[in-house]
Amino acid sequence: MILRKYRSTSILAILLLILSVCSLFVGVLRMDISSLAAGDTQQIGILLISRLPRLLAILCTGVGMSIAGLIMQQLCMNKFVSPTTGATISSAQLGILVALLFMPKSTLWGRAVFAFLFAVLGTWIFVWFIQRIPFKNIVMVPLVGMMFGNVIGGITSFLAYKFEMTQALSTWLVGHFSLVLKGRYEIVYMIVPLVILAIIFANHFNIVGMGKDFSKNLGVPYNFILFLGLTITAMITASVVVVVGSISYIGLIVPNIVSIFKGDKIRGTMADTALFGALFVLVCDIISRIVIAPYELPIELIVGILGSIIFIGMLLYRLNYGRKAVGTVRRKKKINSYLAEKNSEISHLSPEKQQSSIY
Repeated sequence: MILRKYRSTSILAILLLILSVCSLFVGVLRMDISSLAAGDTQQIGILLISRLPRLLAILCTGVGMSIAGLIMQQLCMNKFVSPTTGATISSAQLGILVALLFMPKSTLWGRAVFAFLFAVLGTWIFVWFIQRIPFKNIVMVPLVGMMFGNVIGGITSFLAYKFEMTQALSTWLVGHFSLVLKGRYEIVYMIVPLVILAIIFANHFNIVGMGKDFSKNLGVPYNFILFLGLTITAMITASVVVVVGSISYIGLIVPNIVSIFKGDKIRGTMADTALFGALFVLVCDIISRIVIAPYELPIELIVGILGSIIFIGMLLYRLNYGRKAVGTVRRKKKINSYLAEKNSEISHLSPEKQQSSIY
């Protein structure tokens, strides 16, 4: 029973381990195990300066963005909300541009601070806005987030063109791991304590996702947990954008795919979501390195193509599944109301007539 429960987690962990080792040997400069075992300094340098930092950044990105999407979907009670459709990525990019404009000599950490602040602020505004929508359609909420993100993206593009910062900003507009080297990727390590914090408050996120009244009845501080979850999501996203750039769809499709097989409880799906997210990003990165080798495609392009196809299929699946679910609920309500009417009619009869009416 225990082995069956953790079978999917074990399979994902084994696949991730195998592909992680394989990815260390994919690249322009050739590496082999025999040279590493012989102590070749050039091979060891490539491994420690380029390949290993890149692998760690890929794993942190996949885990972080998947967990961020899972938290946002639970808190917003919508399966199509993510850092991509919730304007979090666009807000982080605007923060980086503001840092470049007002602090042109700022370090990577200085730009990260601006990205954190703008990502948190943009995510809070988005959630504040959708909470005031009286009728929350499952597709309307992410559309509102996309429009809000496009507004922020338009402001970012306008400022970049006005102050001739388009080329400087282009690094953060398209996600890629080609510039990840030792000494300029360590910001993504912030994802580790943030994910641990998300695991600690996983049950609280589940309760808050059930509504404000339900949370108050159980003694959970609704506003505090809501802002905590959104802050964790925004900081994870900003950490990825500062180092890697914009990578869409990870926080959207990974939690949805896992929830189809594992359910909607955060604590039960968090491990599989993290592993599958890391595996998905790693596969996309390997594809981006071998498609036009020795050149490399931006991972945003590979993730965008696969993510768009999966997103459309998932959208159709959710809509069809939702209609079937609504139809089933309506049929059950009709059956229950019919049985209730029959019971009320029978209750007024004598015991003999009740027995005859039943048969």
